[in-house]
Amino acid sequence: MTTLVFATNNQNKLREVQALMPDHIQLKSLQDIGCHEDIVEDADTIEGNAILKAKYIKEHYGYDCFADDTGLEVAALNGAPGVYSARYAGPQKNADDNIDKLLIALAVRFDRKARFKTVIAFAKAEEIYTFEGICEGEITKERRGDGGFGYDPIFKPNGYQATFAEMALALKSNIGHRGKAMKIFLDFMAQ
Repeated sequence: MTTLVFATNNQNKLREVQALMPDHIQLKSLQDIGCHEDIVEDADTIEGNAILKAKYIKEHYGYDCFADDTGLEVAALNGAPGVYSARYAGPQKNADDNIDKLLIALAVRFDRKARFKTVIAFAKAEEIYTFEGICEGEITKERRGDGGFGYDPIFKPNGYQATFAEMALALKSNIGHRGKAMKIFLDFMAQ
């Protein structure tokens, strides 16, 4: 059995990732290893933030660790909120505030194309590996659904009528950005 630490305190992310893990990998959360500090995410890219978190756990706790960072990139807003997605409406990192701000910013826009981008960074020994998953879609005009988290109630992936918040977790994981990045990562781990 392989033990891996997933560097997150986000229980929603933990649940999504746990559902994708094969039986031979034991997943530990930050709480499981006694890490209660807030790891600073001050890189200027999504990839940079994922790397910061994975390296921090490897250096301070000694575990092989993977971390992800995700951003919502909206075409009409030149890729914003991007790396600032979690704190788009302020440092309180409130999902409802972030959604409200985004819907206001897009209120008079016709172009609602957007994409979710997840980068997973894996710290093993002295190496860092990265894996990227992207899900193209668009921003709806109002919230729909009560599942998921973050921007899920207003993100509708291409080819679907439902938002991520209206989808079953298994479907979201199969077609979504985090699921795509995790598949590449797990294929790497199987080598």
